[in-house]
Amino acid sequence: MTDDMIDTSDIPPLTDQFFATAKWRMPQPKVKITVEVEQDIMEWFKAQGEDYEKYLSAALRIYAQAHQMPTGH
Repeated sequence: MTDDMIDTSDIPPLTDQFFATAKWRMPQPKVKITVEVEQDIMEWFKAQGEDYEKYLSAALRIYAQAHQMPTGH
C-alpha cells in the first residue's frame, strides 16, 4: 500500500490546543542483559518474528506495570 492509497479524510487537523497539551515521550534506554529462560518460552517468542526481543520487553513491561512498577517509566 502506498501513502496515496491511505484515506486520511477522517483524521481531524492537529490544532494548537493539541500541541499545547501534547507530551513528548522518548523511548526508554535499553540495557543488555543475560537471563535464563525456559526453552519453550524462548522458542515461542522467537516464533513471533524478527522483533521477538521487542515482544519480550513489552511482556516484561506489562508484568511490571501490573505489579505496580513506579510511575515515570
